[in-house]
Amino acid sequence: MRKSTLFVIFVVGAFVLSISAAPALAKTRATWPDKWWPSKWGPGDEKGAFNLITPAKVRSAIKLVTKGKIYRTGMTYEPGMPLFGKRTYALHIPGLPLGGPLGPHQIVWNDEFICGELGQIGTQFDGPGHVGIRCKDGVDRWYNGAELATGEHVYGFKVNGVEKLGPCVTRGVLIDMVALKGRGMNKAEVIYPKDIEACIKKAGIAPIGEGDCVIFNTGWGRYWGDPATFNSGCPGIGVDAAEYLIAKNVSMLCSDTWPIEAVPAEEADRPFQVHCLMQPVNGIWFLENLSTKVLSQMAKDGVYEFLWIYIPVQFGGATGSPGEGIAIR
Repeated sequence: MRKSTLFVIFVVGAFVLSISAAPALAKTRATWPDKWWPSKWGPGDEKGAFNLITPAKVRSAIKLVTKGKIYRTGMTYEPGMPLFGKRTYALHIPGLPLGGPLGPHQIVWNDEFICGELGQIGTQFDGPGHVGIRCKDGVDRWYNGAELATGEHVYGFKVNGVEKLGPCVTRGVLIDMVALKGRGMNKAEVIYPKDIEACIKKAGIAPIGEGDCVIFNTGWGRYWGDPATFNSGCPGIGVDAAEYLIAKNVSMLCSDTWPIEAVPAEEADRPFQVHCLMQPVNGIWFLENLSTKVLSQMAKDGVYEFLWIYIPVQFGGATGSPGEGIAIR
């Protein structure tokens, strides 16, 4: 055999081996069917993955409480906190006092007046009426194919209101990316399935199970006092991790960032595609802007699995809810 032929065979063989040995490229584009409804819970469902919060799941989660220590994971609602876009928040105490005095004991009292997009500011919960998709037929649809952009919904959604969900009481799993990286994550830095599995292995806990709530500590909350930086982007999950978590049948996702997913997106022309994949298509809900300080303390205390409780405020027909999740160990 001629030397030139041997050389060609060697080069081709080396090329094939290099391809087979190279790691698979991460998926960056989310896909779903043109008609992604009805959901697997049926055409009339309005709860999505909260259907996985069964009595058996609650009983199992309660067994994780061994010390009775409570961690409040939410941020304080206050002027100057980071707000997405032009959302607003204002609180006033009118009257000072507003009422009284009454009776010989001279009782007086105060109330508060709060104005703003209360379901989508601060520590915020995305319900089934929050994120929708404009479909190929030009119709805007939300979870389970609901058409909410119609006049009958102006004063609150008749379907997919946040009040339809009920409480989430389940096993919580903390994915501590700060410990894994040895630092706070950077803007647009993506979390992959291998990262999630590495965190679980490092924590020494059972894998993510059906109905679990998965909480990411990225360290991005270190910029909470700097709204311009905090809102400029953030680390978060990518499409690969989203599909991994969908396959795990999780009930909700939480993070110390404002969108859970990485911003800017893996593909610049496909912003918030993880929101679309998770919420309207798969009915998995988000709780955003948790406290990095509290999540880091939980990690310091070795609290990686725990009883998780989140109860959306029953604002009839709302897109989401304020509130904070409670972790109990």
